[in-house]
Amino acid sequence: MKASDLRERTQAELEKEEKDLKAELFKLRFQLATNQLENPMKLRDVKKSIARVKTIIRERQLKGTDK
Repeated sequence: MKASDLRERTQAELEKEEKDLKAELFKLRFQLATNQLENPMKLRDVKKSIARVKTIIRERQLKGTDK
């Protein structure tokens, strides 16, 4: 997921995306703990996606716009 795609979304969509990504990260961590995770790089990708979403949310808070 690219940052440019995320910037086009509304605040509510970004918050929902963050919630979904956190749920996915939770599931991936359980799979890692039980040795069922097939692709460990997926953890890294999800963490980076969460960071992107949080960054854009914070940018909007500082800017004062809730697109």
